[in-house]
Amino acid sequence: MVSTEDLYRQRLSRYLTAMRNEKPDCIPIRPFVAEFTAKYAGMTCQDVVHDYNRAFDAARQCAAGFDWDAVVSNMVYVWTGLTQAIGLTYYGIPGIDVPACNGFQYREPEEGKSFMKEDEYDELIDDPTAFLYNKWLPRVSADISPMGAATSYRNNLALVKGGMAMLNYFNAYGPHVEKLRTESGTVSAINGIFKAPFDILGDKLRGYLGLTMDMITQPEKVRKACDALMPHLYHVALTSADPDKQVPVGYWMHRGCIPFVSAGEFESHYWPTVRPIVEELWKNGHQTLFYAEGNWNHHLDSFAELPEKSIIYHVDSGDIFKTHQTIGHKFCLSGGIPNTLLSFGTPDGIRARCKKVIDEVARDGGYIMDASAIIQNDATVENMQVLTEFTRDYGVYSGSTAPLLDVKSQNAPASGTIFGSDYGMANHLKSKVKPGLCVPWEEKRKEIPAITGDEPLMKQIWEDVDSFGNMFIWQCLLSF
Repeated sequence: MVSTEDLYRQRLSRYLTAMRNEKPDCIPIRPFVAEFTAKYAGMTCQDVVHDYNRAFDAARQCAAGFDWDAVVSNMVYVWTGLTQAIGLTYYGIPGIDVPACNGFQYREPEEGKSFMKEDEYDELIDDPTAFLYNKWLPRVSADISPMGAATSYRNNLALVKGGMAMLNYFNAYGPHVEKLRTESGTVSAINGIFKAPFDILGDKLRGYLGLTMDMITQPEKVRKACDALMPHLYHVALTSADPDKQVPVGYWMHRGCIPFVSAGEFESHYWPTVRPIVEELWKNGHQTLFYAEGNWNHHLDSFAELPEKSIIYHVDSGDIFKTHQTIGHKFCLSGGIPNTLLSFGTPDGIRARCKKVIDEVARDGGYIMDASAIIQNDATVENMQVLTEFTRDYGVYSGSTAPLLDVKSQNAPASGTIFGSDYGMANHLKSKVKPGLCVPWEEKRKEIPAITGDEPLMKQIWEDVDSFGNMFIWQCLLSF
């Protein structure tokens, strides 16, 4: 009988082999199950979005109940207990704003009511972290007071509760990931978070409507803002990435593709401020999972410019067969099974689609079975079981055996790779305040009249603690 630890090592080896665009013993299964976990575990959407311990429990029940190689440890991710602690106003919370059986909703700001004004680009460009604290956070929170206004009891509570809640939540991930390993032998599929500078402007600052107008009236300011955001978003991605360099950083791709932007805007604003970050992550041994929400067919040739094996490319509503023809020789692919099939399809229809994808995309390895998009509670348990069982039966590579890779081995660029002066973030790391900090020691030092002790120690502790303030605001922006 295979022990749970041996099962974990086999699954990790299978998953890593596929992500390196190679051929494992069989196709790894890694469904990005979100609210589906609640359905499987007999919970509501409110249960898993408002109580992260129940979300972790539901994910573990799913992992144990299906023969899956990897899952995201909590694909619901947005914990509304935290968003309420901070007073964030842009979420519709199950059981409050939307029915308890629905997933949480993001509320797009109305035109003219975006969280960043059209004349504030210079302030954002000068110091993005300060802008987020001074302007953005008071506008997105019902409790936090604007700069210069009278503070309040609720203001102080929101900051303290929000910071403590975030640390508590993030610290809970490690034990949960370990339980996935020890209870069901399941791999935690991703680690870390990255979003494109252009998407951050559209998602959380200017709003999509505001950003589209800015691209007409002040495109140069938009580009400078993207440039200013780059070192900070890279810092978040790098510091949240898997320290063992095994599983990839999740990159959630929103509205940087046609038709949300033109081909010219993608080439002038979106891609030049994403590619260097992905290259720099790869230079440091971290793969990036391109979760291409929507249809990114028009941009496949741009993605093909990236170094071989540096990314895993997930196909949502794009054409997975065209994607395979264009970039499948360089990168592992995943997805391509429509969510509508898993919700409303027949078992035969699911088997037929899985067979077509396996035959045409996965025949040489480098493919991970998954639905096209994040799986919510409209998918049926029976259909998910059909996908799982068919993939296990049909997705076996003839003559292949499970290569037990050294699970401590790291991803790395090809031996002998030479990084030019324009590769990665080499020309994009300039920032008024070092990424990861809010108030550098050099600024704090001016307030101290004399130091008679160990100044390097003081600097180290100051910046270690100051980094918590930086993490809080940037995770608010990216994750919540």
